[in-house]
Amino acid sequence: MYFSNKSYVFLNGEFIKASDARITLFNQTLHYGNGVFEGIRAYGSPSGTTIFKAREHYKRLKESARKMHLKFDYSISELIDATYQLLKKNHLADAYIRPLLFSGVNMRLLPSEESNLFIGAWKWERYLGDKLVSVTISSYERPNPHSCIVDAKVTGHYTTSILATYEARKKGFDEALLLDMHGHVAEAPGSNFFYEKNGVLYTPPPGHILPGITRATVMEIAKELGIPVKEELFTPEQLHDADSAFFTGTAAEVAGIKSIDNRRFRKKWEDTAGYILSQKYKEYIRTGDYSHSGII
Repeated sequence: MYFSNKSYVFLNGEFIKASDARITLFNQTLHYGNGVFEGIRAYGSPSGTTIFKAREHYKRLKESARKMHLKFDYSISELIDATYQLLKKNHLADAYIRPLLFSGVNMRLLPSEESNLFIGAWKWERYLGDKLVSVTISSYERPNPHSCIVDAKVTGHYTTSILATYEARKKGFDEALLLDMHGHVAEAPGSNFFYEKNGVLYTPPPGHILPGITRATVMEIAKELGIPVKEELFTPEQLHDADSAFFTGTAAEVAGIKSIDNRRFRKKWEDTAGYILSQKYKEYIRTGDYSHSGII
């Protein structure tokens, strides 16, 4: 699914066959989860294949590495160039891209002095599919920001995401929605959350969430369309009389929500601000022109 015997990956400055890639089993990321990664998408456009907001993604990867004390020797421009080369080698236009910075050999509980950079790419459909998704409030919480760095995209954080997703699927739902330690809505296992009420969009503020790049993009589009967005804390009970809700994320893009714990929303999805934003987002990612947002 993710690679074949013809697939190439980027590993520590070289393009090699995915099947030939070798790493040490004693790296700290494998044992303790101290690694950082990104999820990026590339889209075919009239001007060719374009990596969506590559600069923002690699800037965040570099910042995550700094916060986790991982050595990072590549410039953002080098990473963008390498990723375009990787797409070309794999004959990919529409693709999901996964950069991963993982530690060197180190069994001690201190940051490793060495790090390794992997970039893979494959064709991957929208993570939550194209239908409206059913959601349940998870029994698992977003990590306490006093116990870890929640605004860094750290591999170890996603153990909670795996548990929450598995729990939701076992209960018959498509996706989970996690609360923070105070009982406020935070985010999904791999996406940010918005809800709409009386023409206004609400989304949790930074603090207990990973402030997503797709989230920021949707907020930019909403501003252009005159749709007000408020970043504030709210509880699950406040969603009971909401008009609609949706998730945003690189893998999921903009995914409409059908219900939360079997409670449906007041509006038909096609009549909501979320639907309008999902259509505008589709147009935006296909233009291949992100220069007005400071992109490559």
